[in-house]
Amino acid sequence: MAKIRILGNHDLHLHGRVKISGAKNAVLPAIAASLLTKEPLQLHNIPLVKDVFTILTLMEGLGAEYSLENDSLSIQTRNIRSDEASYEHVRAMRASILVLGPLLARHGKAIVALPGGCAIGSRPIDLHIHGLEKMGAFISLEHGYIHAETNRLKGTEIEFEKKTVGGTENLVMAACLAQGETILRNCSLEPEVVNLCHLLVKMGAKIDGIGEETMQIKGVESLGGATHEIIPDRIEAGTFLVAGALNQGKITLEGVIPEHLTTVIEKLKFSGTEIHRHPHRVDVLRVQGAPEIKPQDVTTSPYPGFPTDMQAQFTVLMTQAEGTSIITETIFDRRFSHVNELLRLGANIEVFQDKAIVKGKTPLSGAEVIASDLRASASLVLAGLIANGETIINDMEHLDRGYEKIEEKLKTLGAHIERLPEEESS
Repeated sequence: MAKIRILGNHDLHLHGRVKISGAKNAVLPAIAASLLTKEPLQLHNIPLVKDVFTILTLMEGLGAEYSLENDSLSIQTRNIRSDEASYEHVRAMRASILVLGPLLARHGKAIVALPGGCAIGSRPIDLHIHGLEKMGAFISLEHGYIHAETNRLKGTEIEFEKKTVGGTENLVMAACLAQGETILRNCSLEPEVVNLCHLLVKMGAKIDGIGEETMQIKGVESLGGATHEIIPDRIEAGTFLVAGALNQGKITLEGVIPEHLTTVIEKLKFSGTEIHRHPHRVDVLRVQGAPEIKPQDVTTSPYPGFPTDMQAQFTVLMTQAEGTSIITETIFDRRFSHVNELLRLGANIEVFQDKAIVKGKTPLSGAEVIASDLRASASLVLAGLIANGETIINDMEHLDRGYEKIEEKLKTLGAHIERLPEEESS
């Protein structure tokens, strides 16, 4: 198992520039969208993270051919050789469910294992299934697999019971090749959904209402190839903003879209952090931490609200605030697994159902901890940076799923962090 060692310091001040990678949660549906066409997609700003290689392996099993050079991906599925996404490929990543809609829409048949991924509470896919059934698919669940068939999906009107990013993405892709018009209501507004829709339009899809809660998709007979830029990862950017806020650091973030970070920036500024946009470059943010961090309450909610994927990182920030903060998690149950590990580092946090009561300011000290999911692992890295002494973080495979070379980026900012060789981490 991979481990990371951090030599932390209360007085550490991170300083320098960091380039933000492409968004993991934007590139995965874009890769799945290549199933909708026989022609190639050219995708740029690809993050070299574990989840990307996982879905590429899955896609290869379905018939895709691809080449990846630096941060550019060329992928083409001339023929679908298999309609089954096996458990072996699917269990590592929940986003693999995104092949269901496009595979069914183009091929008429899909067998997809129920997904795995981070252990952050129940994330049922019933909204995906109900939507596809309403579009005319025959679906059954057998032995841990979703079996779906259709002669051709048909346009209909679907209203999501609650916001679902994956459900919106799956049904938008399916609707692009459905017969007639599909109207989707209560769609998720996340930038990653919008980025996918812009790609689909480049491929020839007819979508109105992109970025709105109601979208109209007029199905077409076929889609073509396209060239597309993946948006920057707003969660990676938010993580580095918190890193700067934690230790009076001065960090310049390059390759960001500040508008995607509005709520995070507002919360950080309220806590005393200085964040400025570059006067001449729209993709640059500068963050400088304040000597005193102010406490505040935070409630996660769907975009444009405060992202659940930033909750764990912000919890670490509030351990250093001068007072008590309440963090309320409304998106996923059981997403406070990082709290027990933060307690090992000396944090003062109590969890009551969907709320974490964080009492600061609490000095942290290094210890050995375990990363339970992707964002929890990022929060432990942040905590390790400001904890006195050595912190060892186990099971860092989670971090590799969504952060590209985070330890190398932090090193360039002055952090004492290293990935232990495999023989030391066995």
